[in-house]
Amino acid sequence: MKTKRKMCVTIDAEIFEAVEKAAQACNMGKSRLAQEAFGLWLKKRTGELMATGYTAMVGKDKHFADTTLFGQKEIL
Repeated sequence: MKTKRKMCVTIDAEIFEAVEKAAQACNMGKSRLAQEAFGLWLKKRTGELMATGYTAMVGKDKHFADTTLFGQKEIL
């Protein structure tokens, strides 16, 4: 069973208002919206870091780097 943890964040008023409107428009709570946003950011950041790492490998083995990067993107 997954457990939930509580956190407190401080954001700019403009972003808060946009989040309020988005949550209402999507008929979801702000916590759910934040969870989805954090999840998307983490996936994007992981992809960026993997791409950077694999690009650094190009000099060593370009074919291996391309194949592995493709595989990692498929997993995400």
